[in-house]
Amino acid sequence: MEAMAKTATNGRANGKATYDESKIKTLSSLEHIRLRTGMYIGRLGSGDDPDDGIYILLKEVVDNAVDEFIMGCGKQVDIEIDEGRVKVRDYGRGIPLGKVVECVSVINTGAKYNDDVFQFSVGLNGVGTKAVNALSAHFVVRSYRDGQCAEVLFERGELKKQKKSRAPNAPDGTYVEFLPDPTIFGECAFNHEFVERRMWNYACLNRGLRLYFNRQKFESKQGLLDLLKSEAGDSVLYPPAYYKGQYLEFAFTHVHSYGESYRSFVNGQYTADGGTHQSAFREGVLKGVNEFYKKTFNGVDVRDGAFGVVAVKVKEPVFESQTKNKLGNTDVRGWIVNQTREAIVDFLHKNRETAQKLEARIIHNEKLRKELNAVKKEAKEAARRIEIKIPQLKDCKFHKGDEKRGEDSMIFIAEGQSAAGSIVSSRDPETQAIFTLKGKPQNLCGKTRASIYKNEELYNMMMALGIEEDVENLRYDSVVLATDADEDGFHIRTLLMTFFLTYFEELVTSGHLYILETPLFRVRNKRQTLYCYDQRERERAENRLKGSVEVTRFKGLGEISPKEFGQFINGDMRLVKVAVRSLDTVPQTLSFYMGRNTPERRDYIMEHLV
Repeated sequence: MEAMAKTATNGRANGKATYDESKIKTLSSLEHIRLRTGMYIGRLGSGDDPDDGIYILLKEVVDNAVDEFIMGCGKQVDIEIDEGRVKVRDYGRGIPLGKVVECVSVINTGAKYNDDVFQFSVGLNGVGTKAVNALSAHFVVRSYRDGQCAEVLFERGELKKQKKSRAPNAPDGTYVEFLPDPTIFGECAFNHEFVERRMWNYACLNRGLRLYFNRQKFESKQGLLDLLKSEAGDSVLYPPAYYKGQYLEFAFTHVHSYGESYRSFVNGQYTADGGTHQSAFREGVLKGVNEFYKKTFNGVDVRDGAFGVVAVKVKEPVFESQTKNKLGNTDVRGWIVNQTREAIVDFLHKNRETAQKLEARIIHNEKLRKELNAVKKEAKEAARRIEIKIPQLKDCKFHKGDEKRGEDSMIFIAEGQSAAGSIVSSRDPETQAIFTLKGKPQNLCGKTRASIYKNEELYNMMMALGIEEDVENLRYDSVVLATDADEDGFHIRTLLMTFFLTYFEELVTSGHLYILETPLFRVRNKRQTLYCYDQRERERAENRLKGSVEVTRFKGLGEISPKEFGQFINGDMRLVKVAVRSLDTVPQTLSFYMGRNTPERRDYIMEHLV
């Protein structure tokens, strides 16, 4: 009995785990990356979202190759992706042969701390390639320098082989090959369309660089002007302003839409959430416009319909996270504002016809804003009479921008009370808010912004999101459309996407709008329950459970019990990001599918009926 008691309490004191020297662990750099993946690459994902982890791995490797071009070494990068295996070859200087192992496996090792070698690199913390190494089942690096080659092979961060050899005919540079580890990423696949978009961005940000992705060439002759033209297309009101300085490059115009939209970059890194460089650019545009016209136009009137692409080079960029979505440097503001202001004034002086078109747009915006303010006043007075709180909103504790859990905050726009009831009962009240629709929202395609204030439900939704004045004030990191998987649900989803793309395009283009996927079927027997999102998953589940199984088809979110629903908005949540391929296609797409051309649309449907 005494021996048994000793065994039972071994390593424990008074029922608590013993805390002594034996419990202290030191992880290697790569072990820590594998254990805390989110700290280094953000989300994992399956490859269905351009922000999924496998694209971060690709970006880290290609960034290094592009950094060589920026430093004047090598004008070509070859990228190949085949069955999930990635191969990248640059023709830069190559990693010093004696330091290849350290450069790809030891954190805080690299030449990017040295301004003489890399002046404007994104990867300044010596982590990028190490993360790729740690998170790959197979990782090979070959460095070619002066006819010599050093090769290393890692598997899941462990060094398996290294060798040196002669390579007299191989041009200098670096070759990297990796296969994302399926034990970490699960079933994932690269979407080649996402990769092609990244390659085009690289080409436009680095005029003169040639990138070959699976033998398809990406090269830009006009830099950011090419990027803006490909995004905005024929919807521009006037030929874009373009400026290229030593550290600042931008292209700017107005398009036929509401709100303002920007693509901003720092040292080639896309900053989806903007930052100080983007706000300084916006300020510089306003100052330049007012200086040229000798007016004091309101910033809202100048920016409504604005579309710009801006890229800056910063020696020591400070980002808000490892995934580098937002720049935090405050020291860049002054010179960006001044250069932008001077460039806008110069452009308008040289392009008088364009200056007239821009002024006409600003005056038009001003007129609409004053009309809108009258409608706003009426709407707010009506809302004040109803209730101080926003009707239909069940808020959460933390919001976008909060230091604690702000990045987790989301709002579900739910279809009806039954669906909202399931979400209310199973949500996390700290980070998950709910706005309940009463029915199908109004189709506002082709209508002015004043229409929002004449529609109580859409007005309340706009106020709940906090985006009335600016999308930057969005109160939640994710806006999630939670509708039934039937015709009515799809219609409501389409009406909501039309609303956001018409008036709050930036909310979509900055990656904050999602669609919640919920299971269509529940397949179960006495021992196990499986949830299936499509017919194929249902068939696989029936084959797996075999024998006597019960299949339930969920017609709406309200049919899923709150106890079941909890897993679909927490641990096993599936979200599909709403993305825009090109801003150029948005107005005509909305006009065709949601506009007043009913006969044309009916003919189209009849022709394409299966």
